Amino acid sequence: MEGDVMDKVEATATVCDFDPMSGSIPATKVEITVSCRNLLDRDTFSKSDPLVVLYTQGVECKQWREFGRTEVIDNTLNPDFVRKYILDYFFEEKQNLRFDVYDIDSKSPDLAKHPTDFNDFLGQIYCTLGEIVGSPASRLEKPLGGIPGKKCGTIILSAEELGNCRDCATMQFCANKLDKKDFFGKSDPFMVFYRSNEDGTFTICHKTEVVKNTLNPVWQPFSIPVRALCNGDYDRAKSLVGEQTSRETPGRNIENKLMREEREKERTIKVEVYDWDRDGSHDFIGEFTTSFKELCRGQSQLNVYEVVNAKKKIKKKRYINSGTVSLLSFSVESEHTFLDYIKGGTQIHFTVAIDFTASNGNPSQSTSLHYMNPYQMNAYGMALKAVGEIIQDYDSDKMFPALGFGAKLPPDGRVSHEFPLNGNIENPYCNGMEGILEAYHQSLKTVQLYGPTNFAPVVNHVARYAAAVQDGSQYFVLLIITDGVISDMAQTKEAIVNAAKLPMSIIIVGVGQAEFDAMVELDGDDIRISSRGKLAERDIVQFVPFRDYMDRTGNHVLSMARLAKDVLAEIPDQLISYMKSRGIKPNPIPPAYSPDNYPQTNPV
Repeated sequence: MEGDVMDKVEATATVCDFDPMSGSIPATKVEITVSCRNLLDRDTFSKSDPLVVLYTQGVECKQWREFGRTEVIDNTLNPDFVRKYILDYFFEEKQNLRFDVYDIDSKSPDLAKHPTDFNDFLGQIYCTLGEIVGSPASRLEKPLGGIPGKKCGTIILSAEELGNCRDCATMQFCANKLDKKDFFGKSDPFMVFYRSNEDGTFTICHKTEVVKNTLNPVWQPFSIPVRALCNGDYDRAKSLVGEQTSRETPGRNIENKLMREEREKERTIKVEVYDWDRDGSHDFIGEFTTSFKELCRGQSQLNVYEVVNAKKKIKKKRYINSGTVSLLSFSVESEHTFLDYIKGGTQIHFTVAIDFTASNGNPSQSTSLHYMNPYQMNAYGMALKAVGEIIQDYDSDKMFPALGFGAKLPPDGRVSHEFPLNGNIENPYCNGMEGILEAYHQSLKTVQLYGPTNFAPVVNHVARYAAAVQDGSQYFVLLIITDGVISDMAQTKEAIVNAAKLPMSIIIVGVGQAEFDAMVELDGDDIRISSRGKLAERDIVQFVPFRDYMDRTGNHVLSMARLAKDVLAEIPDQLISYMKSRGIKPNPIPPAYSPDNYPQTNPV
């Protein structure tokens, strides 16, 4: 939904965004870091467990829509959140933002299910992205409001423009002889990494896991974008060599870029070491500083750091340090993008599966979700067309399998949960979106709507094809359109867990007014889906109810654009996560056509 929703970086799609006669300049990306101070304490026996939700406002409809959430931090009224929001920044637009703060006591990701008597609501603010960026040092501090008669504390929002660096650093650390902080045991150490900002302040960028009951921890390797460590601007020099501006000579321009590269490499990285405590009052062990340039030296005596507690050093004359931290390994790789794989020839194969269960209603009656209105498409048709018309651009042959489930088939009335819409078991492929829609309309005239609502057969159907091609040349997307509650949850969860190992993603669009609570579990954004104690390797499912995207004015084109934008937003990251997990790099981009690439033939 990673999404992390955390990386949905564009404003709500509108039809009028497209103008074939104009140019479009890529937006500047800014990273928003969130902290809060002196929040309300809503918990009786502990402190609040805060989370911040960011909402953005559409250009036309002015409706607030959730953009993303921070992580939940337990037992604190002064959280510094690690998870960032990355937004496109347009100087010429008023980009309205809303930040809501909640105390999370429920495991449900649905904030509507939290008590409505303000027990979980800690306050909110409204601002614009320009307001944050335009504040001194791009740091906006505002009092939280929304609860009459209460001082809700403050929220601190910091913005930093992201560099274009695509490098990712992977590193591992260990520590030796850290201070003992626990009375009945040893320490439970973890580290917090901060990057330095141009104004001398620091921004949190990573927390390690906690290693329990040891003074000599070895932390797991972790990966982090280089831009998060030092803004990544140093990389620009590589791509901008030879570029010049009207004010600079080429030599001066290159020199300036290389100087910036060195400055960014040497940006201070501060690391704090703590002893974890259950109540959130983590004990400070000490800190050290390094830089990206120093880390690049790899494992050596130069990357063994003394952990120093400044207060202890002042009080104790014989104090040397509170232990040492050593770099065990360090490597940098360039992150490949979705377009790198597409340019390298990866094909995206699209399969649709449509719900033919009786709960949809009699197709001959106007109340049915399958009703064929001669003047407009039904919800099934709109969802299919919205998603399919975008995905088809990434499939060279434009031939797509189209399946149905939950119907009785002629001539004997057997129930099937995996039947071809075109009636051809040997060749279920349809030619383009029009071919799928035509096959769908014909099926409604030949099959009997029945039940139950089983997803596992169509998931396994596509998984069989995906299992046969795992070299990165093909990626499979299954669109399931359904009206109701799933009947084979256990089997579907097992099928999804197995499919998560394959080059495959699943989009589920719910149509109609049914409750789709079970679908949230399949989505796996907050709690990774599991089956028989086995976790899915990746989050590959995105669920949305179509009713959330219906335009109130009846503009179905706008509704379809909104739907497509949201359900397809996670596909690029899901494709990349599969490729990365299998170590698959993009193929080299084929050379552009040139007459020199082909042998000359002599005219007869």
